[in-house]
Amino acid sequence: MRIAVTGASGFVGGAVCRAAVRRGWRVSAFGRRPSVEPGQLGGAPYTSWDLLGAGPEPPEVDAVIHCAGSVTDWGRPRDIWAANVDGTRNAAAAFPGARFVHVSTASVYDPFRPTVMATEDMAPVSRYLNAYGAAKAAAERTLRRAIVLRPHAVYGRGDTTLLPRVLGAVRGRRLLAVGDGRQRVSLTSVDNLVEACLLAAAGPVGHGVFNVTDAEPVVLDDALRAILTERGIDAEPYYLPLGLAEPLAAVAESVFRLFGRRRPPRLTRYAAGHLAVERTLDITAARERLGFQPAETSFEGAAGW
Repeated sequence: MRIAVTGASGFVGGAVCRAAVRRGWRVSAFGRRPSVEPGQLGGAPYTSWDLLGAGPEPPEVDAVIHCAGSVTDWGRPRDIWAANVDGTRNAAAAFPGARFVHVSTASVYDPFRPTVMATEDMAPVSRYLNAYGAAKAAAERTLRRAIVLRPHAVYGRGDTTLLPRVLGAVRGRRLLAVGDGRQRVSLTSVDNLVEACLLAAAGPVGHGVFNVTDAEPVVLDDALRAILTERGIDAEPYYLPLGLAEPLAAVAESVFRLFGRRRPPRLTRYAAGHLAVERTLDITAARERLGFQPAETSFEGAAGW
């Protein structure tokens, strides 16, 4: 099996490369960084390629696993749009004869109401909270006969988004969160997402949209307490009502934009609403059509992440 992986210098792309190499696949890795550590890719050859500029001569491959893009809810909308829409279009155009596996996001579902065991036909929608969700939805629309994977809240070794955000919310002996802690959420371990990527690249279906999560949803409070325990942090979750957190987040965003801050505030409206209400996905299609058999949510080993 010959595959190309975009975004290979990042969290998910690197994990896909390492897993594919272990299976004996021939992997061509691409990313924006000038270079990466060999261990990031499992020894796969690496080529620096900004998908918004001129690229190298693409190799002949059977499939492309497209992990590149902007995963931030903070930044200039045009930059987020370019990375997620134009970058996806350019990656697909560079490999016209290959199966195309696009790693999208559950943020394409309606952010203004709870997501309750959502099926794939419930997105994209006509309204989004920020450029990230809108751009990822637009990227899906640019693709024809692709396999689109929609994970939610990806975590695991090398995580640069979810776990740092959770740990950054610890204040003394409190972990600040939004909601009431009883809401159910679907999480996606990077290992489960990688398995879905490889299944999609190798068959048995040539196109379609699939939610990809851990085996079952979890209760948010249980997940947060498991993270704290595994990391050895002496703190308790403390919940702010969404009706209070959202206005505070809006004020923080306005202040940060006024002063031109490049890094986001610790609390954004997207972050406040992301896990404050139920966010669960139905993965029946992935189970039945891809043969996806995900593991349960687990934070074992998180002390070393």
